[in-house]
Amino acid sequence: MKKIGVLSDTHGKLRDEVAEILRECDVILHAGDINTPKLLDSLRKIAPLYVVRGNADKEWAEGLPEKLSEEICGLRIFMVHNKKHIPKETGNYDLVVFGHSHKYEERREGNSLFLNPGSCGPRRFSQPVTMAVVEVDAGKIRVFKKDIALHGAEAVPGNENMTEKDFPAEKLHLILRDVDRGRSVSEIAARYGISKETAEQVCRLYLTHPGIDAAGVKDKMGLPKDR
Repeated sequence: MKKIGVLSDTHGKLRDEVAEILRECDVILHAGDINTPKLLDSLRKIAPLYVVRGNADKEWAEGLPEKLSEEICGLRIFMVHNKKHIPKETGNYDLVVFGHSHKYEERREGNSLFLNPGSCGPRRFSQPVTMAVVEVDAGKIRVFKKDIALHGAEAVPGNENMTEKDFPAEKLHLILRDVDRGRSVSEIAARYGISKETAEQVCRLYLTHPGIDAAGVKDKMGLPKDR
């Protein structure tokens, strides 16, 4: 039996819990938005690594492929960061891996298993922190979702259940304007009466997704859309 560790959207953060899970794996797949080559170096020290470039991976990642098609642990695997770039015909692949949304997804279409491991990097607002482990035994695939425990500020009671009424969503465009003006996370948190953690998440989302607007930030934070 072989184990494949699957992760995405680490955004520069390799958690100890994630590294511990990966040490039990034979291979690691990373579906992009790495943010720093140091993180790749750390992963390569754990196990052989296959990686694709995400939209937040800038000049340093120009040598990384935007898509991957390989046979790994006996599986025909296709990997890309954004599922919009998955080819229409995937019948030749056993496993199709993608990321970008920070939301865990697992579904089967024909002979192919589609897997988004979610994000195990910095927590994004109310979304959980997840990755996956794929077990391969005699050609059969079993997927195990791994929920990563939160600690410190991330685990503050109430943060995981934050709703639209707890956040000045109607002022989000003003917050993004202040990010453009170079205001710090602390300044934004104090100015709009939100936690530093939430302010940091907004800033990170905005800065790592070029072209995103307030509606896009709301969507990625899991807030209801404007009516």
